[in-house]
Amino acid sequence: MASLDHTLCLPLLFILIISTVHVLPASATRSHKLKNAITIREVNRRGPYIGLVTVFETEENAFLGSVDFRPDPAHPFLDLSGRRFRIGKIHGKKVVYVRCGIGMVNAAAATQQMIDVFNMKGIVHFGIAGNINNSMSIGDVSIPKQITNAGLWDWLNPDKAEGGDYAAYLDFGKYTVPQGDGSDSMLGSIGYSYEELYSVSIGHKNSPKKVFWINTTQEWLQLAAGLEKMELLQCVNATLCLPEKPKLVVGLKAATANTFVDNAAYRDFLYYTFGVSSSDMESSAVAMTCVSNGYPVIVIRGLSDLAGAQTGDNAVRKFGSLAATNTARAVLEFIKKLPPNYNLNSYV
Repeated sequence: MASLDHTLCLPLLFILIISTVHVLPASATRSHKLKNAITIREVNRRGPYIGLVTVFETEENAFLGSVDFRPDPAHPFLDLSGRRFRIGKIHGKKVVYVRCGIGMVNAAAATQQMIDVFNMKGIVHFGIAGNINNSMSIGDVSIPKQITNAGLWDWLNPDKAEGGDYAAYLDFGKYTVPQGDGSDSMLGSIGYSYEELYSVSIGHKNSPKKVFWINTTQEWLQLAAGLEKMELLQCVNATLCLPEKPKLVVGLKAATANTFVDNAAYRDFLYYTFGVSSSDMESSAVAMTCVSNGYPVIVIRGLSDLAGAQTGDNAVRKFGSLAATNTARAVLEFIKKLPPNYNLNSYV
């Protein structure tokens, strides 16, 4: 009988050990969350803040290398969900800065987390982008008034005629080589669809509004208009310069999708169909998240390449750092222009 009791005890001991192993990380996580909650409360007492959201290392290096960023002496940063949110001041303005990571999911997640966790006034999103507009050049900076998600579409059955509630169509058959009517293209066409915007400004709860364009904040655009004469860099170094001095333009349109555009035909399609001047992979996600929550947002993008219109290799590797530096300069000048104190509600 004693032998039987010993046999029964072994599985129970094994279960107890496994349970203990699983409990320890959970306990550690709760402790970490409690510590973060205390830090967040202390940080927010010092707010409100301007949120700064960029995308990847080239942009971050250009920005942090160009600014006099003064970290908060008590809480210089907070690590959340694998991202580092830096807390401090730039030109005397209180800011929270984060590098979100490439793509729309990263952009929306980081922006929503920033809005949920910190005491925010609004969001300045910035980075580099492909140039879709022939009147613009590499090195220029665009601050768009409207942004669309150009990656939200239905891939249609080739046997189905175009129709329905779509903003535009792209017929792949029209781009066959040698040129033909494209009637035998198995790729058919895609129909560009609309975002479903859930917003605090919509009267009915849980009832989204269909939108194609997301508008950035008009008051901030008016403030940014004063930047159009600012000085931008023309050279990467002593031997690599652009042929013309870059310019900053406010009020154009931009496209966003989880696609790096390096194709001349698709570039032309985007420009002639939607009138966009730049293409990137995050802006509409940041803008839509801000609009949904009722926060001011502005997007500042430096043009790093021609999105496929070039001869030879894409220029992003040559001029990406210059575009990022010009973007950083524009962001800093915009931060300077922001009033030291203003009511958030007046910008929503």
